[in-house]
Amino acid sequence: MKTVDVAIIGAGAAGLTLAADLADQVRVVVLEREEQAGYHASGRSAAVFVPSYGKGLIRNLTSKSRTFYDAPDPEFFPGTLLKERGLLRLVLSGGCDEHAGMISGQPGIERISIDEAARLFPMVRQEDFIAASYERDVHDIDTHALLHGAMRRARQNRAEFRFGAQVSGLRRDGSGWIVTTPSETFVASVIVNAAGAWANDVATMAGVSTLALQPCRRSFAVLPIPVDLSARGDVPFTVTAPMRWYAKTEANQLFVSPGDEDPVTPHDVQADDLVIAEGLHRFSEDTGHVIRRVETTLAGIRTITPDEYPAVGFDPELEGFFWLAGQCGFGIQCAPGLASLSAQILLARDGFDRELADAFQPVRLKS
Repeated sequence: MKTVDVAIIGAGAAGLTLAADLADQVRVVVLEREEQAGYHASGRSAAVFVPSYGKGLIRNLTSKSRTFYDAPDPEFFPGTLLKERGLLRLVLSGGCDEHAGMISGQPGIERISIDEAARLFPMVRQEDFIAASYERDVHDIDTHALLHGAMRRARQNRAEFRFGAQVSGLRRDGSGWIVTTPSETFVASVIVNAAGAWANDVATMAGVSTLALQPCRRSFAVLPIPVDLSARGDVPFTVTAPMRWYAKTEANQLFVSPGDEDPVTPHDVQADDLVIAEGLHRFSEDTGHVIRRVETTLAGIRTITPDEYPAVGFDPELEGFFWLAGQCGFGIQCAPGLASLSAQILLARDGFDRELADAFQPVRLKS
């Protein structure tokens, strides 16, 4: 048996950034069931940093993460993690109230004319939209650089990683946890459940009651980039209100999502052909673009909670079981802030944001 202080189950953005924050102070092992980091959620995300995204305290959390993203340690993150993108919101009939709620009290969002919206996203069918807004301070996140930079930092501080190491046994034994994988057994003082869509499975294995966590599918179709957009250069991340689709250009391709959030059981999700077809039909209706070829489709999995806040903190039922789950689709942009908060709680440090910690306590999601 190998003894560690903290065993983190899950190598997505949440687990890896936490490992990076902890490894210089405690012995850490990260256990990941897949052969690579960020396979299910972090690696299949639109990966856009949107300061206005989410409600209430999520925006506070985003602000805390921004400090990291603006000035990452060049030793571990040699390039920039954020790239300017911008966000264009297009308002259809019936979306005025939703749009007003999204931009209310957000000084960084400006209302713009439909003509200006069409300049930013030339595929806009102007007669279909009644209003628009633009948020300049929106950036692409380099997810690959984030994940691998966090691993480099953790490894420098002697954190260990095990990929292809699905946890098969998890039980409390005296003052610690016995964690079993197909090839090794670990003794850990603390378990961090950062298993994403599988978080409730990990809890059940540990003998901890589950939380109100719902894995959901988010699908994308990848199209050849239309001439109108390829000639434009950088195009804002574009979303409709009400949500009918959103689109993002990348590597000379156009990614279009129907914005689905369909409940699923935890598994390696694939795009649903019908969902994709419906989303692309709406996209064609709103832009007039005739889709002649879909290059590929893909889907990721996000885990949502009823109040749209994550579960962060120790479980009240069993000592040393820590939840870091239910990021509701903002996991990458908020990962540094969540890691910092989690590390401070785990290490019993003073000065952490008590308002966030109280709002995110897992016990609120117990049935």
